[in-house]
Amino acid sequence: MVVTHTLDGLLPADVLARQDPELAEILLGELDRQSTTLQLIAAENFTSPAVLAALGSPLANKYAEGYPGARHHGGCELVDVAERLAVERAKVLFGAEHANVQSHSGSSAVLAAYAALLRPGDTVLALGLPHGGHLTHGSPANFSGRWFDFVGYGVDPESGLIDYEQVRSLARTHRPKAIVCGSISYPRHIDYAAFRAVADEVGAYLIADAAHPIGLVAGGAAPSPVPYADVVCATTHKVLRGPRGGMLLCGTELAERVDRAVFPFTQGGAQMHTIAAKAVAFGEAATPAFTAYAHQVVANAQALAAGLTAEGLAVTTGGTDTHLLTFDPAPLGVDGRSARGRLAAAGLVLDTCALPHPDVRGLRLGTAAVTTQGMGEVEMARIAVLFAAVLRDVHAARRVREEVRDLAGRFPPYPG
Repeated sequence: MVVTHTLDGLLPADVLARQDPELAEILLGELDRQSTTLQLIAAENFTSPAVLAALGSPLANKYAEGYPGARHHGGCELVDVAERLAVERAKVLFGAEHANVQSHSGSSAVLAAYAALLRPGDTVLALGLPHGGHLTHGSPANFSGRWFDFVGYGVDPESGLIDYEQVRSLARTHRPKAIVCGSISYPRHIDYAAFRAVADEVGAYLIADAAHPIGLVAGGAAPSPVPYADVVCATTHKVLRGPRGGMLLCGTELAERVDRAVFPFTQGGAQMHTIAAKAVAFGEAATPAFTAYAHQVVANAQALAAGLTAEGLAVTTGGTDTHLLTFDPAPLGVDGRSARGRLAAAGLVLDTCALPHPDVRGLRLGTAAVTTQGMGEVEMARIAVLFAAVLRDVHAARRVREEVRDLAGRFPPYPG
């Protein structure tokens, strides 16, 4: 392939400022926010400059409905190469027989998995929303809760751990067509083998929603659901550190059903610039540097959990195996929603979440983004102290904000 053009002059740094200074100011303001506060939302991370370059590339111009070699539009020769590259990299990275990289989001991937395996009205067993289940796991506000009959399993209220005996009992009683394992806030490794055994016992499909841990799986820092699940749904951002998007992994026997569930059943044209960015991220995740990163993410989460515990906060399950942890700020005299506002004012950005207690909102935080910035256990210990200072004293936010600004400044997400 002979290339006669370059990107020089096509993507200059000031092109947006000249064309649309109002929007450029918004983007620069967001970069400043990300660079002067600590991003502790468990679902967020910083992509590499290479991923950003692919997202802003000429592939954004190309319409490519269908799959490589079978598109509904002409001129897809090169985007076909890009998609095949993303697919092959995903298959190798996760040890999967088949990968679909077209899903626009994690929710789109889950929708496609359901479309491939279920029919409206089928019974599905999934983690209940109050215990950390996702909206696509049966929320009445979501397509999942309207189209399928969801039965929720839970976690033990004392330990915070999944009650696998309850999973088995509910499966035997309700005989679901599918069982979903996965959570937005469960800090421990999921026992995929246990779920597989229950699914086999009742003749159910097993769907793993691995949106959160898939990056740790890529780096060898968490067990893989691929050998156990019929279909694995995931995102390509979060710990995986790619563009915002989704993907599905499965065996060859379900490949055609999964592909047809993505296109044409649930989506139209693929976003080829995003697929190219996914290929970049998969390539980055296959390196020793990413393996070291994934393990540091976990080490940082465990250090942060230990620090918060030392400050008197009730960390769910007593700690974490992953990139995220949840805790109840009530021991310091503040509820979850108020705590999030106080912490945000101090530059500590995170989420609230449901805890396995009636009507209790806790806090969920993750270490993926701050680890990308180069922070380690020492910084996590200090962040825990800052958390406690803000939660104990409503007037501490201004002082802590300056320390947060200094800390973030020492670890810029995109060094100049």
